[in-house]
Amino acid sequence: QVQLVESGGGLEQPGGSLRLSCAASGTIFSIVDMRWYRQAPGEQRELVARITEVGSSNYADSVEGRFTISRDNAKNTVYLQMNSLKPEDTAVYYCNDHIRTQRTGPTFSYWGQGTQVTVSS
Repeated sequence: QVQLVESGGGLEQPGGSLRLSCAASGTIFSIVDMRWYRQAPGEQRELVARITEVGSSNYADSVEGRFTISRDNAKNTVYLQMNSLKPEDTAVYYCNDHIRTQRTGPTFSYWGQGTQVTVSS
């Protein structure tokens, strides 16, 4: 069993910053891929940022240059540093890890519970 626990959401003013964390625990051999998604009311869930096992990252155009994804492999944790926040960043943010639970075999996708980020003055 694997669990992902998110933290760090909240209310922030436009132009401010927040840092999200997502810690994975359980039977983990390696975390191949770590992602952050978000879903605003009435919208589809969208991929915000992704970081691979070797640290290669990419971002949605809407957050490029403002958000930074990073990972701490020793802690099985992924972070999302969000700067220069805008009202349109308001959404529930979900982490999503692709985890290998054994040395060989497939990866499985796990989701965090979601954390609310609200950007408003």
